[in-house]
Amino acid sequence: MMNILQNIHAIDVHAFSWCMARKHRIGLARISRAVSFSADGPLYGVIAVLLWIFEYQALASVMLLGFLLERALYLILKRGFKRNRPEDALDNFKSFIVPSDQFSFPSGHTSGAFFVAYCLTEVFPDVGLYLYVWATQVGLSRIFLGVHFPTDTVMGALLGSGCAALMIGVLM
Repeated sequence: MMNILQNIHAIDVHAFSWCMARKHRIGLARISRAVSFSADGPLYGVIAVLLWIFEYQALASVMLLGFLLERALYLILKRGFKRNRPEDALDNFKSFIVPSDQFSFPSGHTSGAFFVAYCLTEVFPDVGLYLYVWATQVGLSRIFLGVHFPTDTVMGALLGSGCAALMIGVLM
């Protein structure tokens, strides 16, 4: 099992290094700051309140209770895996931003973005493609800002989508 994890980490570091070696990395980091900011938590509260006001109470409830579940699982995984962020794991690497917490796995920004994309697509399918493009860009932004490895964002996407699917299945 340890050998499998080491191989995954090696591939992850290689993919991360490829992203960091892009010619327009500085420009991508600038764009990534804005994209990443769009996935900060307060926006999700505003969305839930607006859904409630516009009579989408079931969806607002899914989002509220689902976020509680998602954040609880996120914290358990963060504290359980304790994966170092790229800046701490790689020699001579400096991220573009200071992350909000110490550990890297899974990406909370990506998890939240995919949670919101899944929930809103359930009720507003016409905007689903745009929401998933945005959520994917959030995950990529976290990599290009240098605070997550690719598998951190993949697992964040799975965590957010899984929590959304569960809560929609239970509450809607």
